[in-house]
Amino acid sequence: MATMAATHFFHSRHVSFSGDNNISKFSNPFAGGSLKQSNYVNKLKGVSSGQRGCRNLRSCVIKASSDARKQVEIVYNLDEKLNRLADEVDMNAGLSRLTLFSPCKINVFLRITDKRPDGFHDLASLFHVISLGDKIKFSLSPSKSTDRLSTNVAGIPLDERNLIIKALNLYRKKTGSDKYFWIHVDKRVPTGAGLGGGSSNAATALWAANQFSGGLATEKELQEWSGEIGSDVPFFFSNGAAYCTGRGEIVQDIPSPVPFDLPMVLIKPPEACSTAEVYKRFRLDASSTVDPLALLEKISKNGISQDVCVNDLEPPAFEVLPSLKRLKQRIISAGRGKYDAVFMSGSGSTIVGVGSPDPPQFIYDEEDYKDVFYSEANFITRADQQWYAEPSSSNTDQSG
Repeated sequence: MATMAATHFFHSRHVSFSGDNNISKFSNPFAGGSLKQSNYVNKLKGVSSGQRGCRNLRSCVIKASSDARKQVEIVYNLDEKLNRLADEVDMNAGLSRLTLFSPCKINVFLRITDKRPDGFHDLASLFHVISLGDKIKFSLSPSKSTDRLSTNVAGIPLDERNLIIKALNLYRKKTGSDKYFWIHVDKRVPTGAGLGGGSSNAATALWAANQFSGGLATEKELQEWSGEIGSDVPFFFSNGAAYCTGRGEIVQDIPSPVPFDLPMVLIKPPEACSTAEVYKRFRLDASSTVDPLALLEKISKNGISQDVCVNDLEPPAFEVLPSLKRLKQRIISAGRGKYDAVFMSGSGSTIVGVGSPDPPQFIYDEEDYKDVFYSEANFITRADQQWYAEPSSSNTDQSG
């Protein structure tokens, strides 16, 4: 379509001649001005018109004359013109398809500081986006009443229970947008992992809906609205590194305190931890008393070490899933010091080993771990006014 449009656009213009000094101008619609003026002298006599030297239509010299004194030379590169026009057509037609990376997060430390009157807990945590993530493809739907969601993983709800659909419904409610979508999720982040994969999907859907609607909402508004979907969702509208408090919805952007080339490995058994069950077993009087701001300062100065990666939800999670405690202990023991820290993310059941991209050998060798998910990852952030970009070497996830 763009090629036809470009061809029509080009030939619908005309060449105008000036009698002075044989100078001719060609109005160039693609560059928004005129092609260079050409004082082309041709010794051919008589009236002639046509094109010469045009063996390749992609890069062509057209020579034409109305008589022996009035001649024009037009030099253009068709590929360049067509590419410019295609970009212009896409811009004018509006967005119809968009593929976005939906990364997950880890909690470098997670302190639970109080029990709230509403039944939730106050937390203080260093959240950081990492390079493992899903890919989500959005396409505008002709429907004006229904979104259609599909995924590559069985068992994920595809209706209003899915946080993506909740996010799109919320966006339409807040903005009055009438756009509905076909969405496909290439799911790479395991569920029930403490990695915020569903929350990231919801944030990514809000971002996508706003792009399709020409930016009806600000990023700040998207972040504020997203707290209605879940406590972890607002974090993904940070730059990728944030000190989060409240239920997690109070997000303070910070410069990343860790190097982006610091490798890690994520190891998750098939069993998931129920967040509700973990919090049910949590005891505030048995949790850590270390100041979370002191942890943040220490990480900023000295980097990640075992003593700063405190997670107050580990003890109750290990009660819910005793095999998870054994897994952490075995990773520390078998790692023989190659990990700077080994800790659980969120409410589990992912164990993170920072300092090496490789799991211990027993993960490969033992039958008990043949169904374990593992993946290498790095810390990432995002640029202002842009969504997260997938690193080229990420998502090398495996099952043992």
